[in-house]
Amino acid sequence: MHALAKGRVAGIAAGDAAGATIVPRGAGTGLSGGTIACADAIVVATTRLRSIVSIDRAARVAVVEPGVTNLAVSVAAREHGLFFAPDPASQKISTIGGNAGTNAGGPHALRYGSMVNHVLGIELVLPSGEIARFGGAVADLAGYDCVPLIVGSEGTLGIITKLWLRLLPLPEDVRTFVAIFADIDSGARAASAIIATGVVPAAMEMLDKVTIGALNAAFDVHLPADAGSLLLVEVEGLSEEVDDWATSILRVLKQNGATDVRTAATQAERELLWKARKLGYAALARIKPNNYLHDAVVPRTKVPAVLREVNAIAERYGYIIANMFHIGDGNLHPVLLFDARIQPVDRVMEASAEILKVALNAGGALTGEHGVGLEKNHFMFWVFGPEDLDAQRRARDAFDPDGTMNPGKIFPGGDACADIPTERTKRALAEGMWV
Repeated sequence: MHALAKGRVAGIAAGDAAGATIVPRGAGTGLSGGTIACADAIVVATTRLRSIVSIDRAARVAVVEPGVTNLAVSVAAREHGLFFAPDPASQKISTIGGNAGTNAGGPHALRYGSMVNHVLGIELVLPSGEIARFGGAVADLAGYDCVPLIVGSEGTLGIITKLWLRLLPLPEDVRTFVAIFADIDSGARAASAIIATGVVPAAMEMLDKVTIGALNAAFDVHLPADAGSLLLVEVEGLSEEVDDWATSILRVLKQNGATDVRTAATQAERELLWKARKLGYAALARIKPNNYLHDAVVPRTKVPAVLREVNAIAERYGYIIANMFHIGDGNLHPVLLFDARIQPVDRVMEASAEILKVALNAGGALTGEHGVGLEKNHFMFWVFGPEDLDAQRRARDAFDPDGTMNPGKIFPGGDACADIPTERTKRALAEGMWV
């Protein structure tokens, strides 16, 4: 980071802004409200800190500033025969600092894990203005490892100003399959059956009929219009093992009711399939002007039953619902489609709370990669008891005893963002539906 910019960030954190609270912000692509400024907080944007400081091919480490986009890191790493594994759908515009703040994942998190598995070190401006470094290019350091605590902390501990990222060698071989099923249940069973064979794909994604139709209408991607669901499976590694995995996957897909299975014959075909997956969210905008995108996680074997309940909730409230999700690790992204001009937002929030409750009742988690932010803070006590939340608050207080950083996020019960109408609605729903 330029010394002047780093000094300015440190100065703001140290109190140049007359004691105001601070919200770190990257590209603003987050989906949990984590970068909304509450209670007159000052927004510190890091998008102009976009240098790739270095890439060490031998050590497989990149040092980058927080405003670098995810895709820019991937492109730069490829020139060295390496790649950066986390690949959220927003990778063209989301920044590495924001990815770290929310512990972003993406389709390839199934095999490689999310951001926490790929951040080796962090330079952080603390609320006091002190510039601290945690971790670094060495994978294993003595003492407490604070890096996993900072990754996923959503700007509540400080402002990230530099990151050391783990890079991986490009795989020797990649195979991408697309399988068509009559319905979601059949595709979900096939996904579980693949992993039951011992094969863990690099990625395994599913699209439902609504999403397929939206993609065909918006981008002319020529997906089968009569498909009840589409399963995208990708494996990568040494050529010999990929050959074996491909044989197993093809067999399992056919045994579990795939009506059609195709393999991407070229890199261009593979990229087209992934383009279709990552443009799914944008395509849905043609159906309704507003949407609510979820991020719950459930055990993979529970996916069919949970989706049946989720779809029933949407039908009961009168909303169109689309499902496109990381089925390999059970990270669901149901999208409620509605028109806010004629459908009250409070009703959408109520349906959304019911969806979260279904996921948790199935043994799931509140979030897989979008973070808690402002969206799910009041639902945290559905998962954590008072002692658990107190322990988390004390960890935050070790970095930020005065509550300077990103107030009103992650933890339930705070009033910093109480003037936001949806915040009051969510709080009432969380308390009213608690069991």
